[in-house]
Amino acid sequence: MFHLRTCAAKLRPLTASQTVKTFSQNRPAAARTFQQIRCYSAPVAAEPFLSGTSSNYVEEMYCAWLENPKSVHKSWDIFFRNTNAGAPPGTAYQSPLPLSRGSLAAVAHAQSLVEAQPNVDKLVEDHLAVQSLIRAYQIRGHHVAQLDPLGILDADLDSSVPADIISSTDKLGFYGLDESDLDKVFHLPTTTFIGGQESALPLREIIRRLEMAYCQHIGVEFMFINDLEQCQWIRQKFETPGIMQFTNEEKRTLLARLVRSTRFEEFLQRKWSSEKRFGLEGCEVLIPALKTIIDKSSENGVDYVIMGMPHRGRLNVLANVIRKELEQIFCQFDSKLEAVCGAQAWPTHPSWAQAAPGAHRVCV
Repeated sequence: MFHLRTCAAKLRPLTASQTVKTFSQNRPAAARTFQQIRCYSAPVAAEPFLSGTSSNYVEEMYCAWLENPKSVHKSWDIFFRNTNAGAPPGTAYQSPLPLSRGSLAAVAHAQSLVEAQPNVDKLVEDHLAVQSLIRAYQIRGHHVAQLDPLGILDADLDSSVPADIISSTDKLGFYGLDESDLDKVFHLPTTTFIGGQESALPLREIIRRLEMAYCQHIGVEFMFINDLEQCQWIRQKFETPGIMQFTNEEKRTLLARLVRSTRFEEFLQRKWSSEKRFGLEGCEVLIPALKTIIDKSSENGVDYVIMGMPHRGRLNVLANVIRKELEQIFCQFDSKLEAVCGAQAWPTHPSWAQAAPGAHRVCV
């Protein structure tokens, strides 16, 4: 209430004597003349009923309005609502409506001022809810990624429900949204790239693009990284629309590399089923992934790559990435082939350097 009194004191119009006094104080010193001086006071924006004598009455009305807005007259209700909403001086008060045709327009204007603040609050809350929803997909989207094509991780296979069939009503209700908000357009934060060249999208499209980025057959867990630049790089590589689209030539290359990896494992399984091979079954996509990394590194000026390999997948990487001769690999399984393979030396080439112990050096 002290704030309201201060505002009332500041908004009270200046009297003539105060204006003349202020004018005389701010006027620079000059020689005395006998010309008549006229002083004009500019009108100050203020409410017509605010004065020192009405402060007690306004305070009582304000306290009553805080307890129950319906306990005061509608005009007081509008005035206090507009004042709390930050209406500039001279606009918070709405005069009583005249009995004319313009009354409807005045009512609409007053109603818009009263409802402006609640609408702004709801808009801000909805945008914050959408930002929280986007961050939830980035943090926990890998938990609902479709990484189990056979569904064997579900205890009850008959009642298993895929993640994409779950109703969106519960998902939206947790963030204070409902189905009526799905067609509303929301501005996207700077921590997401799902918009591409667009800065705003409907909520339905936002959810669809987030599910395409984080809830498909690749699970991405990266929000624990403290480096903002690294997080932004991962977001851009997974969220940008169309970034996972490949040309027909790229698809053929990936398929050929995946077939070589798979056939190599099948051949070793059929010929030497009882030997320790440390096979790559179930992870054959490692070969096209490594080949792609080497190709991109070569395009960016990398001269050579040094890889430290675990046991699992070592033979497949030697055969299909480093391109070691298959005869030398097979000699390790069959002692009868040692005589034939012993006469053959490792293919010498200027681009092949000696590998460090426990690592394979690949020239690109």
